[in-house]
Amino acid sequence: MATPIEILMVEDDAGDIAYTREMFAEHRLRNTMTVLSDGLQAIGYLRREPPYQDAKRPDLILLDLNLPMVDGRTVLEFIRNEPALREIVVVVLTTSEVEEQVLRGFGVPADRYVRKPVDFDRLVEVVRTVQDFYVQVETY
Repeated sequence: MATPIEILMVEDDAGDIAYTREMFAEHRLRNTMTVLSDGLQAIGYLRREPPYQDAKRPDLILLDLNLPMVDGRTVLEFIRNEPALREIVVVVLTTSEVEEQVLRGFGVPADRYVRKPVDFDRLVEVVRTVQDFYVQVETY
């Protein structure tokens, strides 16, 4: 049986967060998902600074780039520059195919891109393509 992965979602849109949680519940995902609403919180979480000193290292980060406080590009740069974090799979959440193409053109170093609201099937496909990571679904 596969081990559930730790997912960190960094998103400030309450609707997108609610939709993603609904999709996880609807598909009976047993993975743990922590949600943070700005980039400053995300960096503190990843550094395990208070109040996140007991935070588990995420296996997957769903990252919006347009965040308050510290934007997602800065969070992504922080992750890629930290040796202990750079192996974490980062999925950048985009609003359109055009935005994805622009980000790729500018060399935004994401592992994958998924359009918002989170396309559940695409997210599962992304997670399954990453070696040693599994989405675990409850079975009856």
